[in-house]
Parts: sequence; structure tokens; C-alpha cells
Amino acid sequence: MTVPHWLFGDQLGPHFLTGGADVPVVMVEARSVFRRRRFHRAKAHLVLSAMRHRAAELGDRVRYVRAETYREGLREAVGDGPVTVHHPTSYAAMRLVGSLDSVAVLPARGFLVAHDDFRTWADGHGGRHLRQEDFYRWVRRTHELLMDGDRPAGGRWNHDHDNREPPPKGAGTLGAPPPYRPREDEIDEEVRRDLDRWEREGSVAFVGRDGARRFPASRREALAALRRFVEHRLAGFGPHEDAMLARDPVMSHSLLSSSLNLGLLDPAECVERAEGAWRAGRAPVNSVEGFVRQVAGWREYVWQLYWYFGEDYRHRNALRHHEPLPRWFLELDADAVRARCLATALAQVRDTGWTHHIPRLMLLGSYALQRGWDPGAVTDWFHRCFVDGYDWVMVPNVVGMSQYADGGRMTTKPYTSGGSYVNRMSDLCGGCAYRPGDRVGERACPYTAGYWAFLHRHRARLERNPRMAQPVRGLDRLADLEEVLRRERQRGGDPP
Repeated sequence: MTVPHWLFGDQLGPHFLTGGADVPVVMVEARSVFRRRRFHRAKAHLVLSAMRHRAAELGDRVRYVRAETYREGLREAVGDGPVTVHHPTSYAAMRLVGSLDSVAVLPARGFLVAHDDFRTWADGHGGRHLRQEDFYRWVRRTHELLMDGDRPAGGRWNHDHDNREPPPKGAGTLGAPPPYRPREDEIDEEVRRDLDRWEREGSVAFVGRDGARRFPASRREALAALRRFVEHRLAGFGPHEDAMLARDPVMSHSLLSSSLNLGLLDPAECVERAEGAWRAGRAPVNSVEGFVRQVAGWREYVWQLYWYFGEDYRHRNALRHHEPLPRWFLELDADAVRARCLATALAQVRDTGWTHHIPRLMLLGSYALQRGWDPGAVTDWFHRCFVDGYDWVMVPNVVGMSQYADGGRMTTKPYTSGGSYVNRMSDLCGGCAYRPGDRVGERACPYTAGYWAFLHRHRARLERNPRMAQPVRGLDRLADLEEVLRRERQRGGDPP
């Protein structure tokens, strides 16, 4: 008898199927996932649409069960019979499958590096400070990605110097060709009716605004989005990948993260197509390297650290930040915020469930870090509010990278800045109620004041950090430091 194969909702591509075409498939749509947390409405729509599209593709081969919990759905689908499943992407899901005697767990798919291979590499580097750059170069070598023999293509491993340009002066948009946009169908209509009904019944609540689906929900759509990016947008991606424009939130970014994290795309096919564009002369090496770094470097690194650091990592709070997230942030109330940069980023999340990596890190995350918000709550917020947010994605990205809550195990310094960085890398300071250079007064920039208050609060720790010692010494030159600290205390959790 053929053993059925269970697909989780983020294992939707063909590379997650095991065995031949005659192997039956089980999928469970568990309502309890949405009861437990207030997810972004657009995220809930995308996940359910993607699952139902996959079920429609599989046809009679799949047993698609809608149930209250995974356990109930699996019992309805196969009873006490055996099933296989590929390694899930969260500790909670691993606990679930580990508690079921009938489930056989197969190796993880959807990533380039096997867990055992990473552990061997990490243990060989001491296991404590694992530099992403070292890991990235190892992945490039072992997978022969963007290589010319033993040397990196283009003569350099890292093209960050060419990929950190501010936006063009006076430009409201980057002028890149638009990204792929899917068209909704009858499955999307069914999903929207179900979400509306659940909200009316009071069984489920969401955050964020509904709207036309912006991200792929099927393998066909994801491949079209990949093709659109590689052929029309990749060439211009690199130089301005760290820049921000108020009227151009997507710029030249790929918008493929949700498709990768749903399992609709495999990372190998993404980086191989990008490399092919460079070798064919259709995209410069700095843009291709920047994209390869995001997929084969950072995404892979975050996935591996999630499992290598262990489940307790999510509870790290080295800076002892315990302030609750204010209501205006939890509700994505961008209209309550006067600071133009933060209001713009929060509105993008509210309306689409997405921003690119710099608003996430240097606007949303930086503001939370400066105010001492609880890193666990910040992690949960990012997980719920972003269409590409999953536990494995957000725990390292927020606890380690964004909130420095691991005390530097993942990164060498806290990622936060004053308003000058935002002003240099965006057009968001123009027309703002605040001035990026002002620390005090009615027009004091909340990022500039917040930056100095953060350094003061953690001076004893940060002055021992070689990358932070010089900025910390700058506190001694601030004649108005006490006024900065007083105004920051008065701000509290009010919207800036």
C-alpha cells in the first residue's frame, strides 16, 4: 500500500512531492492557526489561496481537509495510517509531527544546504560567532554559484560597495519596469468569502487592509514572477537595493520572498536563472551578486541559524527590553504617525503586508530597538504582519539582526541610526514634521533623539564593542543630552 505524503501550507512546489505520481497527497487547512493570532488579512488570503490552488492542481490525487486543528484534519484524512512529510519549517510543527507515531519525517527541502552540512561547517567555525560573509562564500564555492573556477565571478565576492547608492536626486520613482502582478480567480473569491464570514462570526480577527492579491499563489504565477524579475528588473536591482522612495515602495526588488517561503519556488532555480542572466550579458554582476547574496546567502543563513541556535534563542533579551508594543503600532495605524518615514513604512505594511528589507530593518525595527520594545513581541508582530513572515524567518531576523537581543551572536553591532541615514538613503525626510539633524526642540527627529537615547541607555555594553565605541564617545560631545533624554521619556509609547 502506498503511504500518503503530507504537504504543509509552505511546501507547495513540486520539489516537496515524494515518490511517483501515484503517491496520494494530504493537505490540512487548520482554522486554529488563524484563531490563535491576528494575522494580516493579505497574508491569510495569500496562504489559503496558495494552498487551495495547489489542491486544485493535484486534483483527485489530494485529500484536502478543512478542520479545526492539524491533528483533527490528519485523522480525518488518513485515520491512524502512516504518512510521510518533509521536515517542517518551525519548532511548533516539528513538535506536532514528532508527537504522531504514524508520521515519518523526511529531510528538509526548499533550501540549498542540508542541516548536517551546516552543522559541520558551523562547528568547525567554533559555533559562537558565525559570520554571514564566511557562510555565503562557502555556499558559493560548494554549490559553484557565480564562480569562475576557484574565483568569484567579476573578481569580487562582495559588491556591496556598488549596491548602496542613495536614490537618484529629484526622482520620485526609480523608473524600473513594474513587477509581475497576478490576477485573482474563483479560488481567491472563495477565500475572501470565507475570511469575511469568519470575521463576521467573530471566530477570527485580522489586522491590515484587504485588497487585490499582489503575490503569486501558484507555481505558474511564481514562475512568471521570477521570469519577469530576471528579464526586466534584475539588471537595475543592485545599485539602489538599500534605498527608499516614498512613491516607489517596490523599486527593483524581486518580490519573490513570499513565493520562496511558500515553497512555490526553489532557491536553486532562482539563483541559477540570475547567474544565467549575467553570463548572457543581460544583467551586471553587482546586481546579480546582490540577489544571489539575498537568496543563497542571507535566506539560507537565517534558516540554518534558526535550527542551529535552538528553540530557546527566541527568548533571548540581552538588552533587557520589556516595553510593550503601543496600540498604534499593533493596529498599523499609520495615520497616527507624523514622522514621514515611519508613517510611510507602516502604511505599506497596513496596505500590502510587505516592505523591502531596509524599511523593515532601519525604520520599523530601528524604531522598536530605540524604544526598548520587547523583542519577542516585535518578532511576533513581524511574523503576523508580513506576507513572507514565518517563524524561521523572523526569529533570527528580529531577535538577532533587528533587535540585537542575542547580544551580538548573529551580528557585530546593533542596526540603528539617526535621521541622517534615513535622509541620505531616501526622500522620506522631505516634507516631514521633523528635521533629521535636530535632537531637541519641536522638530527633533525621533530617530535622531532615539539613537542617542539608545546609546546612552546601553553605554556600558556598547562602548566595549569596537564597531560602536566611536559613536558612544559622541555622547560626551552632546551638551543637550539631558534634554534629549527628557524628551524621549516624555514621548513614551505615543506615536512620533
